[in-house]
Amino acid sequence: MHRATLLLTLVVAVGACRSIPADCPRCDTIVIAAISEPEHLLPPLVWESVGRDIMDLTFERLAVLENGRPPMDPAAYRPGLASRWDRVDSVTWRFRLRPAARWQDGTPVTPGDVVFAFTAFQDSTLDSPARGSLSGIRAEAESDTTVLIRFSHAYPEQLYDATWHVRVIPAHVWENRPRPEWAADTSMAALVGSGPYRVVRWDRGQSLTLERAEGSPARIGRVVWRFADGPEAAANLVLGHEADALETIPDPARRPQFASDTSLALRSYPSAVYGFLGFQLAGRGPLTDPRVRQALAKALDREQLAAAVFGAGTAVPAGPLSAIVWLWDGRPAAPLDTVGASALLDAAGWRRASDGLRARNGRPLTVDILVPATSVTRRNLAVAIQERWKRIGMTVSVSAVDFPVFQERLGRGQFDSYIGAWLDEPSPRSLAEQWTRQGWGTQNYGRYANPAFDRLFEQALAAPTPDAARTAWQAAMGVMAADQPAIFLYTLTNTAVISRRVAGVT
Repeated sequence: MHRATLLLTLVVAVGACRSIPADCPRCDTIVIAAISEPEHLLPPLVWESVGRDIMDLTFERLAVLENGRPPMDPAAYRPGLASRWDRVDSVTWRFRLRPAARWQDGTPVTPGDVVFAFTAFQDSTLDSPARGSLSGIRAEAESDTTVLIRFSHAYPEQLYDATWHVRVIPAHVWENRPRPEWAADTSMAALVGSGPYRVVRWDRGQSLTLERAEGSPARIGRVVWRFADGPEAAANLVLGHEADALETIPDPARRPQFASDTSLALRSYPSAVYGFLGFQLAGRGPLTDPRVRQALAKALDREQLAAAVFGAGTAVPAGPLSAIVWLWDGRPAAPLDTVGASALLDAAGWRRASDGLRARNGRPLTVDILVPATSVTRRNLAVAIQERWKRIGMTVSVSAVDFPVFQERLGRGQFDSYIGAWLDEPSPRSLAEQWTRQGWGTQNYGRYANPAFDRLFEQALAAPTPDAARTAWQAAMGVMAADQPAIFLYTLTNTAVISRRVAGVT
C-alpha cells in the first residue's frame, strides 16, 4: 500500500458509519493533518504530494495502475474515467469513456475533454511537471465515446504514459480562459472534476474541504485537510484529537507516543522515497577511483545505519529503487566488511600513517559530505557515516548548508559527496535523469556514466514482458554496483496514524 491508496482506503473505511448519530457531527467526516499546503489544485499545475492526494479524489485518470504492478502489463490497470481500452496498432490505443460519465456540474464528459487535458499538460506555458513525459503523444477524439492516444513510436510502457500523467479536466470550464492566467485563477467554481469528491471550501493557510459529489459511490460525506505549520504541528493535531489521520509519523522517536494512545492505530506502508550518498566522479580526486568508492560502501553497516536514523523496519535498497517500484525484490544490502574496505584502500595506495590516517604520496585521504541544513535526518546520517569512515583511517567533514546553496553546489558539481533523496514513480524510467549520461546537467549531479549501464537501461525499457525487463534491470544494477557511483542507504517504511473511530481500523 502506498500513500494515495492509504488515503483512499481511509475514505472508504470511515464510510462504514452509514447511519450518522445526531450527536456525532464528525462521524461523516475524516480530517487529515497535512504538513504542507498545495499552491494549486488544477491538475496541470500541481506538483506537491498533498495536491496530488486531493486530485486523486476530485479528478480522474483514464485508467489506474494497481500498486506494485509492472507498467508495461495491460492487466495491471483497472478502469478510471475509461471503462475499457484496447490496442489499435503498435502506436495507438483506444479508450472508451465510462457510460454516463459527468462533470460535477452535470455536463457530460467527452473525448474532447481528454484531448483538451492532454494539450494542457503538454503546454509550455503551464509547464506541467509531466510535460516531458508526454512528448510525442497525441490524443484524438474518435467518436462521441472513444478517444485515441497516439504515440510517435512503439514501446512497452505506452499504456502507462497514456494514463498515469494526465488527470482529465473539463474543456467547457477552461478552454476560454487564457492559459497564462490559469495559475492566478482562484475561482472555486472552476475546480470541477469527475471524481467522487468536489472542492467546496479552501481557507488558504488553514484547511481545504471536499464533499461527496452527487451520484458518487463514496460513503464518507466530507474529507478535510488541516494544513499544519510543519510535520511536528501536524502530529500534534492528531495527538490532540483535532485530526483523524496523519500520513506518516515525522520522527521515529515519537512512535511510542502515538502507540500509547489507545484511540489511535498505526499502519505501516512503503514510501516512494529512496536515499543515497552520491559521489562526485568528475575531476581527479580520490573518489574517481572505484576501489575507494567500494571501500567506503564496505565500511558501512547500512541496515544498522538506516535503523538507527529512521527506525526499525527501514529497508536498504540494492540500487536506486524504493519499495513501491515493481522491481523491488527485498534483497539484503551487502554486509559490513571493514577488512575488505581496508584492503581496497591499501590496493589503491591509500595507506595508514603512524597517526592512523590514510595518505598517498603525502596527501591525506579526505572526503566532505554535503547535506542540506534543513534536513535533520540527512545531517544525522552524515555524522554517523563520518564516524564510521574515520574508523578506516579517513579524514571526513560534514558541510550543512541552506537548501538553495545545497542545490546550487550540486548543480555546479562543487562537492565530494552528498546525501540525496529521490521520489520514485511506478516506472523506473526516471532513473535516466538521475543515473545515465542523459542526466548530465540535470539530476545526475555526480556525472556517473557507463555505456554498459546505459545500454542495459535502454534494453530494460524496451523489454516486452515483465520477466525480460526484470532480467535487464538486474544486469544494469550489477554494472552499477561494480561502479559504485553512490551508496544506497535507505527506502523508508512510513507509519501512518489513524483514529480508531474510523470504521474498519482495529
